[in-house]
Amino acid sequence: MGNRGMEDLIPLVNKLQDAFSSIGQACNLDLPQIAVVGGQSAGKSSVLENFVGRDFLPRGSGIVTRRPLVLQLISATAEWAEFLHCKGKKFTDFDEVRQEIEAETDRATGANKGISPIPINLRVYSPHVLNLTLIDLPGITKVPVGDQPADIEQQIRDMIMQFITRESCLILAVTPANSDLANSDALKLSKDVDPQGLRTIGVITKLDLMDEGTDAREILENKLLPLRRGYIGVVNRSQKDIDGKKDIKAALEAERKFFFTHPAYRHMADKMGTPRLQKVLNEQLTNHIRDTLPAFRSKLQSQLLALDKEAEEYRGYRPDDPSRKTKQLLQMVQQFSVDFEKRIEGSGDQVDTVELSGGAKINRIFHERFPFELVKMECDEKEMRREISYAIKNIHGIRTGLFTPDMAFEAIVKKQVIKLKGPCVKCVDMVIQELINVVRQCSDKLECYPMLREETERIVTSHIRDRESRAKDQVLLLIDIQLSYINTNHEDFIGFANAQQRSSQTNKSQSSAGNQVIRKGWLTINNISIMKGGAKEYWFVLTAESLSWFKDDEEKEKKYMLPLDNLKVRDVEKSFMSSKHIFCIFNTESRNVYKDNRTLELACDTQDDVDSWKSSLLRAGVYPEKIMAVESETTTTSDNFSMDPQLERKVETIRNLVDSYMAIVNKCIRDLMPKTIMHLMIINVKDFINAELLAQLYSSGDQNTLMDESQEQAQRRDEVLRTHQALKEALMIIGDISTSTYTTPMPPPVDTSWVRGPDGNRRSPPPSPTAPRRMSSGQRPAPRGAPPPPNRPGPLGPFNNSADSPQAPSRPNRAPPSIPSRRPPPSPTRQAPP
Repeated sequence: MGNRGMEDLIPLVNKLQDAFSSIGQACNLDLPQIAVVGGQSAGKSSVLENFVGRDFLPRGSGIVTRRPLVLQLISATAEWAEFLHCKGKKFTDFDEVRQEIEAETDRATGANKGISPIPINLRVYSPHVLNLTLIDLPGITKVPVGDQPADIEQQIRDMIMQFITRESCLILAVTPANSDLANSDALKLSKDVDPQGLRTIGVITKLDLMDEGTDAREILENKLLPLRRGYIGVVNRSQKDIDGKKDIKAALEAERKFFFTHPAYRHMADKMGTPRLQKVLNEQLTNHIRDTLPAFRSKLQSQLLALDKEAEEYRGYRPDDPSRKTKQLLQMVQQFSVDFEKRIEGSGDQVDTVELSGGAKINRIFHERFPFELVKMECDEKEMRREISYAIKNIHGIRTGLFTPDMAFEAIVKKQVIKLKGPCVKCVDMVIQELINVVRQCSDKLECYPMLREETERIVTSHIRDRESRAKDQVLLLIDIQLSYINTNHEDFIGFANAQQRSSQTNKSQSSAGNQVIRKGWLTINNISIMKGGAKEYWFVLTAESLSWFKDDEEKEKKYMLPLDNLKVRDVEKSFMSSKHIFCIFNTESRNVYKDNRTLELACDTQDDVDSWKSSLLRAGVYPEKIMAVESETTTTSDNFSMDPQLERKVETIRNLVDSYMAIVNKCIRDLMPKTIMHLMIINVKDFINAELLAQLYSSGDQNTLMDESQEQAQRRDEVLRTHQALKEALMIIGDISTSTYTTPMPPPVDTSWVRGPDGNRRSPPPSPTAPRRMSSGQRPAPRGAPPPPNRPGPLGPFNNSADSPQAPSRPNRAPPSIPSRRPPPSPTRQAPP
């Protein structure tokens, strides 16, 4: 047998499989294996039993193999078996092995003939086996049996694909000879994952059950339906032999006699049978393992390096050591403080690129959400003028006033200032909620110690709630301060004399800023009809005068430009089927906004994007819609009420004065609110965590209880240590492997188009193998001494034929000579004699 320099390689890989199966990583490391694939009752189990020489696999109706069976064959002087889940227990009675397989299968799948992808690891030591590692997979079935699920076929296919899709897995495609080979499910699956045939070996079973007068000679000679690695025929025991307890040794002898006496197979009998299959598989597996070892070693080294630091921390770890608990408590509190400060102040390391968090969200609250809430509180223009007119008339009473009363101005201003309390308190609430979220995010690193995490969150959250009341009191005090004195001597206040003049100047200054770009970004127009293509995404540009959108961000092809006059914004409820958040723009004069649409619905991915766009529109003068109460009869009559010209001038003057003064108040509040919240809450909470959190944790209870680690952490520590040790052992095992070996060259490619394609249709077979074949231009000559490709029969069948050697690629097509030459193939450097 080849690869004598690597006789110990497969047993070493079996040790690797055991090492990683014990920690649940066998499926993640792609260890080299041979997967046995075939249809139900194709003879897979019999092939495996012939390898072992014992009856040990379950038999019966329906799906017998319901879990993958990882079978490790090891050559030894004595004979016994052992399971990975029964370590230390040796099975010398193979009936007990079969019973244990059945019991372990039922433990994972139940008794309803279901399947499970969790493998059973079985190791068999025997003087009658070669070193092989095989995986017996469930047979492919079409119809559910008993109470099996309706999708049992798909479940089995998915399980098989999990194994054979790995590049490190060799595929043993088992097909009975008494069925149509071109429709073989095993060959179809192997062709899907191994189109070049580099990993597939064909096995033909039940040769003794073919109809009289038929044989599989052309298939076994790899001529009719060729595979790159060819086929090997085997003869298993019949059901009558199994029921009669026919010995496997006698069955192997009967198999040998069958091939040497059958007229169609005796010329290749030494290349058929179970012993030949064992040798070929062992040779291919050894070569494959050697080829995958370098990448395998690199993968193990990278995993070991990733675990080194953590394993070093856990080595010698004593959970109940008081000094360790004290040190760990100090480190955890310090880490919590650092994380909190980084999330609030910002940090260059571990930047979240998915969403805003911490300080960035609080900044958005200060400069986008809070100003937007202030503007939402502004009253409607008609309502404002009505209130001013009522105030002027009520102040004059029964008399007709000659001058505009100051008291009307103060009454309206104070009413507007009081309305600021709502947005200010809401701003504090939003900041508090974000602070609590930051605390919870920072405490995630304390999850190893559940009691410490819970107590830390409780202490810090309680302190935030305590500061909340103080912050709200201070914010309301700011509003009360504004109410206590109306400063009409403020330098930015326009005064009575300049009210009208300043108003006109303001309008002019606003109109002169029309080209100022406020915002750019992608938005989806949501209310385009399906007939016109449905919702589409465009690049929007918002200026002080208009909202334009383009085909893309190069801004070359403008789709539309919408003036901002008489426009307002309102929210739109998110639809059940849509994942986007929507707001709409409408005209206050009930005109069409965009083509035939009364509204322009715009959609964003998140609610934060919606709020940001609404804030930008606010800067451009597009205000949110105010939700008005149902108008009363008084409102109706007041709308119809016409003021005299003198009263209208007074109302206009006070209106301008109120706007001027409220702009001063809003500017002041917008400036003081972030400063107040920062001082009373954020900085205070940060200082509390740095200075007092540790002391409060010490005073809250027993420190040993606080530092009791979670069960998950204990499991994690054990898992890391076991994995680290397994990786070290695996690298030591690989280091013991000698790679001084020789390999058999890969057979040349063959035409496998006869296997059903993805559409499921059978393709026509290649040309008749009896016709002379001309070597393709891209085919390389075989090395000196290598056996010629099996394409035409010679004195020993398709395995020895110098007439078709690759040294004569340009010979004319002619019939083969009647007496083939028995000389070995000529040297690759010489031209073959005609």
